[in-house]
Amino acid sequence: RRYDRLAAQVRAAFAREYVTSSGRVLGDAATTYALALQWSLLPAEAQRLHAGRRLADLVRTAGFRISTGFVGTPLMTDALTDAGEPELAYRLLLQTGCPSWLYAVTMGATTVWERWDSMLPDGSINPGEMTSFNHYALGAVADWLHRRVAGLAAAAPGYRRLLVRPVPGAALTSASARHLTPYGEAAVSWRRADGRLRLTVTVPVGAEAEVHVPGAAAGVEVRHGTHEWTVPDPYAHGPALAAEPTIREVMDHPPAWDQVVAAAAAAGAGDEAQVAQRLRPYLDAPATGLADALTAGGFVPGAAELQARLAGLSFP
Repeated sequence: RRYDRLAAQVRAAFAREYVTSSGRVLGDAATTYALALQWSLLPAEAQRLHAGRRLADLVRTAGFRISTGFVGTPLMTDALTDAGEPELAYRLLLQTGCPSWLYAVTMGATTVWERWDSMLPDGSINPGEMTSFNHYALGAVADWLHRRVAGLAAAAPGYRRLLVRPVPGAALTSASARHLTPYGEAAVSWRRADGRLRLTVTVPVGAEAEVHVPGAAAGVEVRHGTHEWTVPDPYAHGPALAAEPTIREVMDHPPAWDQVVAAAAAAGAGDEAQVAQRLRPYLDAPATGLADALTAGGFVPGAAELQARLAGLSFP
């Protein structure tokens, strides 16, 4: 009771001091929203919804690049998934531009670095003092990969009860995870192929599992053994784009967004992160205004060429 009261007091004090009634959190940074959402610091549902939307927009306007450090990084992909934006979590995961998890892989890394740019794009070592090439913290995304992407999580101490709730995405065709529990090996795997998604779950003897099959309205209870489900692949037909999309919707549609980024690069108007940052004030505007938004009405370098290249694109 004592700590329940203390938690409620801390939550109320945080919200009173740092959160607006609509859910804008002081600092307005990705880490700020990830912490507030995942640590249940926003008392009202409307605040949580607004904070989730704001976090998603910060990810978009950062060019789908991770912008957090040791505290925020372990929470980002969970916060986006819980906010109903799992595809943005995937966009963060699979980004190769710096900063990102896969940037290090493109630079030949076989370990997790202490900072996103421990090695600079030219191959030189970051001159800062904080430059370890074998550090655990930023690799905390693996926890989300196990629990949410593959879908294997503990629902009771010692994995006596499993929670299987995979979150497939359009960018992956398969995922799997396994864990040696005190009861034996538990495993989950899923694969997308030929318009179908196949989910396989192994529950050890003495344990049980609550399984949420993608697309199903409710979970099912299963006991030991190997269980399989085959359902329609929710991503079989690729992402859809509205007939008259907003700029936000274009950014959320990877094929359309890749066209915009390629056009900007060809015109010398910046890379993905710079283009995304320039669009920050215009996310709700119609996509027909992309050229004006990216060129400030024709006043940025390369504006004429970029406008011409964008005019040649069609959405959807």
